[in-house]
Formats: sequence, structure tokens, C-alpha cells
Amino acid sequence: MARRQLPGQPHPIVSYYRVGRLLHGSLLLFLLESWVYWIMFENALSTGIPLWTVFWGSFFLFSFIHIFLVIMDGWSRYQDYKKAKDLFFSYGFQPRIASQFIGSKCQRSAAIEASRELGMNEVVKEYYRDQGVKWFHYIPYFMVQDPFFMIRKAFWKRTFLEKHYVPKYDFHKMQLQTTA
Repeated sequence: MARRQLPGQPHPIVSYYRVGRLLHGSLLLFLLESWVYWIMFENALSTGIPLWTVFWGSFFLFSFIHIFLVIMDGWSRYQDYKKAKDLFFSYGFQPRIASQFIGSKCQRSAAIEASRELGMNEVVKEYYRDQGVKWFHYIPYFMVQDPFFMIRKAFWKRTFLEKHYVPKYDFHKMQLQTTA
């Protein structure tokens, strides 16, 4: 394989942050929300009114559980990013590769970040636009198409339990070799 000139490669932590910007923002909101709901729950416990205790306890549990779901979703999207980067590097832009990551805003962000780091993000963004993806398409398409998505094994596996992906290429090392 001929060596390609790679754009500057960010540190993996920077890539992880960029891939999951929305998820990291959600994480901060759920942390803040959980803290507020915990205070309200403690106040409800001190009043001894069961209705308020159940009400604020339910809100707290909802927010608290989402902290872990968002962290796991961020992990899964980072695995998508690594896979997309390897595929785009190996085969260049291919619609069949980009279409693997079209399902949700977070998956598209992973593919766009991977392609940006390879210098081909405009073609990936254009492909998504041509497929009818709009900037405000935050809700994953499968949620709209299948109202029972939460009981599907594929949803849990793909969204929160993505297997660790070991990259085939060391892009930092390759960048150093091409600039040397």
C-alpha cells in the first residue's frame, strides 16, 4: 500500500471528545440533574410524604441510570470511530462504508470525525446530505421506525455494548513516518 500524506492526527483523548461531544454534554446535564433530583429526594424523605418521595426518587433514578447509559454510548461511538477510520483509510470514501454509520447523529459524528482526521470529511458530509440527513436529525432513525426498539437485543448491543475495536493502523506513527 502506498503511503498517504495524513493530516495532523490529534491525541486519542481529543478524538474521543470530538466523537462524543453531544454525549459528553448530555453526561454533564444528567450529572447536574441527578444532583438536583437527589436534593429534592432527600427533602421529600425528610417530609415523610410517600407521594413526593416516590416522585423525586423516580426522577433521580432516571437521571442517575442515564449517566451510565451515556458513558456506555460514548464508548460505543468511539469504537465506531476507530472502525470507520480504518475503513475509510483502507478503501477511501465508499457509500457502503458511510451508510454503516448513518443511523444516528452520534454514529454520523463518529464517521465524520474519522473522515475529518483523514482529510475526507466533506465528501462524507455531502453523502449524508444527499441521503436526506438534516442537521436536526438527532433522534436515531431506528427509534422512529421501530417503537419497540428497547426490547431488541440489537439495540442494546449496538448502542451500549459495542465490542472493543482494535485499530488496524497506528495513524500517529504513520503520520510521523510520512512527515519524516
